[in-house]
Amino acid sequence: MKKYHIPMTLFVLFTFFGFTSIVDAHVTVWPKESTVGAYEKYTVRVPSEKDSSTTKVQLEFPKDVQVETVEPVSGWNYQFVKGSDGRNTGIIWTATGDGIKAHEFFEFPFIGANPKQATSVSWKAHQTYADGTVVDWTGAPESETPASVTTISPKSEMNEMDHTMNMNPQTPDKSSSSYQWIAIILAVLSLLLSLISLFRKRT
Repeated sequence: MKKYHIPMTLFVLFTFFGFTSIVDAHVTVWPKESTVGAYEKYTVRVPSEKDSSTTKVQLEFPKDVQVETVEPVSGWNYQFVKGSDGRNTGIIWTATGDGIKAHEFFEFPFIGANPKQATSVSWKAHQTYADGTVVDWTGAPESETPASVTTISPKSEMNEMDHTMNMNPQTPDKSSSSYQWIAIILAVLSLLLSLISLFRKRT
């Protein structure tokens, strides 16, 4: 039976680190939930998944969300993309220096006026690397390169509480954070049980 302990330990470690990497791997827009008619502070979270640095990020605004205000960030220039009617349809951030290096992430805040009806909005993003590679985060939720989605819900007291908590861009939404902590706890417990069983067999 001892021959199964080491593979099981490796499997647990792979599951743990693999899960946390998947959680943080995609270009995402936070918060994941907001309310109708709100002037929400959104944050685009961009990790670099390649050895090459990210040098440009383009975000397409959902047609039902109006964006006029952006927070400038050090090391990056920005430019709004406008439609034929003069409305802002997107934004492009371009690095003035090295950009987002491998194993790093960056956040780009802006304010958007939400639609007045409950719906879900999709944020399509395009990530350009220094080597010329472009990753289009425009797919369906189950795809390898999904577009980030925000649910716009009717106003309620609970929505207002969630909105207040999600105004901090450094803090992921509660559902993602909960899943991540559950995975960490289960992985640690499994690893400890596997090691205890291995030591008992040896003694």
